[in-house]
Amino acid sequence: MKEALSIETERMDDLPLLLTHMHRMRLAELLDKHIPTHGRRQGLSVGELSVVWWAHILSQADHRMNRVQEWGNRRLETLRRCGLESLSAQDLTDDRLADVLRLFSDDRNFQAFEQELMGQLLRIYDLPASCVRIDTTTASSYADVNEQGVLQLGHSKDHRPDLPQLKLALASLDPLGMPLATEVLSGEQADDPVYLPLIARVRRGLQQKGLLYVGDCKMAALQTRASIAAHGDFYLCPLSALQAPPEQVRQEVENQCTQGARLIEVCRLDEEGQNLCIAQGYETIHSVTAQMEGETVSWQERRLLVQSRAATQAAQASLQERLQKAQQALAELVVRRPGKPRLTERMQVEEAIKAVLKQFRVEGLLQVQILEHVQERAVRAYRGRVSGMRRELTFTLTVEREETAIAKAMSQLGWRVYATNHQASHLTLEHAVEAYRDEYLVERNFSRLKGHPLSLAPLYVQRDDHRVGLVRLPCAC
Repeated sequence: MKEALSIETERMDDLPLLLTHMHRMRLAELLDKHIPTHGRRQGLSVGELSVVWWAHILSQADHRMNRVQEWGNRRLETLRRCGLESLSAQDLTDDRLADVLRLFSDDRNFQAFEQELMGQLLRIYDLPASCVRIDTTTASSYADVNEQGVLQLGHSKDHRPDLPQLKLALASLDPLGMPLATEVLSGEQADDPVYLPLIARVRRGLQQKGLLYVGDCKMAALQTRASIAAHGDFYLCPLSALQAPPEQVRQEVENQCTQGARLIEVCRLDEEGQNLCIAQGYETIHSVTAQMEGETVSWQERRLLVQSRAATQAAQASLQERLQKAQQALAELVVRRPGKPRLTERMQVEEAIKAVLKQFRVEGLLQVQILEHVQERAVRAYRGRVSGMRRELTFTLTVEREETAIAKAMSQLGWRVYATNHQASHLTLEHAVEAYRDEYLVERNFSRLKGHPLSLAPLYVQRDDHRVGLVRLPCAC
């Protein structure tokens, strides 16, 4: 009798490509080097198991542990032919995957792996290291808040303040946006303290000075800028409204115009090949001093006063809308309606006008005149009330736009101050504007991390060490 032919069919999808790429990155080897395990551990090593899980996450856009074993059973032969000869279905159980997350949550071991991987990837792919971007995001969960846990209520960047969250800080390398270092914090913590530890880890991993660190206004804390400058690196970040108040910025712009300073234009080519001005600005130099670890640090800082055309147009449209709403509110102020309190004194009308102008932030842009009308009418005697004349005071308002003040306010919109300690010969105002506008590179990492294909949020794991490990798991590949 002839032996029956047995045929098994498996979907390979993108697994050979993913596993080959991770083998080239030496992910399994580096993990096994830096993450110690129990001496009697059997089956796949932590590094090999992590590679299989990474392949599942990237291929299926699903980080849930209970889906991995079934997925692996349907692709055992494919996974074995891709360098995982000893793989069995028992290697992909929930408890072994949870053990990987627990090991990833160890700060010292994971950071050692992260730093060696960082330097190796730059050597393997011959990536230039000149600009590092740092930003933070949040990942929410439907789990309960634990007072001592990493999930806490805080300012949500996902617009879900009702859900507990953890905070993730990420440093990525231009121009690919390749993740270099990650930091996981509890969800209620501020962003400011995370920048210096993250920068220090990047500096140790790349073993290179003179890098440009780009971040948002939370990176502009004086101690952060002082530390970057003291270590021979450079920063580029906008100053917050507390560091550069709007009135101070407007005064500085007026001073630059009065002194005849050169207005620098930043242009791009449009679809028709014509130069299109996207921003303009001035440049000033300031001496900055800060105390760092008991020592005084001083350096020269360039302040870039930049007016974005897009931001200016949006702000001007917003101002026009506020002016229109303020005019409508003022017109309705003294109109009598059922159930509406009447304003019977001039002082009440003046206070109501001030409140409307403040609410819509249009002080000094609208001129409001109050006209008083006095009416007297006879009142008949009734019971104990004697007859007489009653005096009623009513008001009408006339509202006019202060076009000169409005035009001046329009011209002052859209200005923002950027700070950098980089030399103008290496980072011009034009290059600084372009560099900050490329901040979408790190935002794109967050989009991939929390959406397709990594699908980190919402978090379904229940333990804090698993949550930390799960955040680090996709960032490491």
